[in-house]
Amino acid sequence: MSITILAIESSCDETSAAVCRDGQILSNYIANQTVHEQYGGVVPELASRAHMQNIVPVVHTALQKAFPHQTGNLLSAIDAIAFTQAPGLIGSLLVGAQFAKSLALALNIPLIAVHHMQAHVLANLIDEPRPAFPFLCLTVSGGHTQIVLCESPQLLQVIGETMDDAAGEAFDKSAKLLGLPYPGGPLIDKYAKNGNPQRFAFPEPQIPGLNFSFSGLKTAILYFLQEHTAKDPTFIENNLADICASIQHRIVSILLNKLQAAALQTGIKNICIAGGVSANSGLRKAFTEMGEKNKWQTFIPAFEYCTDNAAMIAITAYYKYQAGEFSSLSVSPTARANW
Repeated sequence: MSITILAIESSCDETSAAVCRDGQILSNYIANQTVHEQYGGVVPELASRAHMQNIVPVVHTALQKAFPHQTGNLLSAIDAIAFTQAPGLIGSLLVGAQFAKSLALALNIPLIAVHHMQAHVLANLIDEPRPAFPFLCLTVSGGHTQIVLCESPQLLQVIGETMDDAAGEAFDKSAKLLGLPYPGGPLIDKYAKNGNPQRFAFPEPQIPGLNFSFSGLKTAILYFLQEHTAKDPTFIENNLADICASIQHRIVSILLNKLQAAALQTGIKNICIAGGVSANSGLRKAFTEMGEKNKWQTFIPAFEYCTDNAAMIAITAYYKYQAGEFSSLSVSPTARANW
């Protein structure tokens, strides 16, 4: 029996819809919100308003792209509706959740609630080659940094996570200190390509086990910039590429050193990365090189599946559908939720 799922992602500031049929992504459409750039970060109230404006045209476009030759009611081909339940901005989550629940009720089809971070991990199952279970996944985003042990699509265990700030936040906050516009993480990656990563040495926190910490690194970067700009007001401008390369080098080394420790501890050789920061070219390159050195089988989702997107919600929902994991209409979104 064929399974076709319409998925909705609205956890932060991207409104996205995707259609998945039997584990194959037929469409994945994303509407970004540029309104936040002038504020230097996502404004929750503006985000939820933009979702309300975007969600109908985004879903319509995703359906049209999935079924370009079909006429009539495109929703008639859908067997289930999936949505991001948690975690995220509660106002943004509510827009997607209420839309999904209303659609599922109107069509009398199953509803599937999806955990956003689980979906980032399972984005590695969208395209070939796919990792074999068990595998480890370093999931890195603006709000989360985790190492996840994956034994099946339903059996995922967080074995390491940040104790304070996420790696993506460290990128964005560092960019803000450098005077770069929001979102700053991709700009650090851009400038780092022309810089010397060994020029400036930033400390690596000594956190026991497989957990991470980035708050100390952010403080060290702040003091470093204050000290040098006090002596030379043009220091950042004259050394931007080297500063960005050095910051990126340290964040990447923190991430990969913990991932390598997790691989040694578990003995697992199938290793993935996921989440918005996995689109960072420095991380992708260093991860691939570490994989070759350690004889890992490495996997990275396509760029379009790294940042927040509905395709990862759809593929997760596909496995939930197969396992019979459906939600009632009483399900509520949650800003923070453990797995």
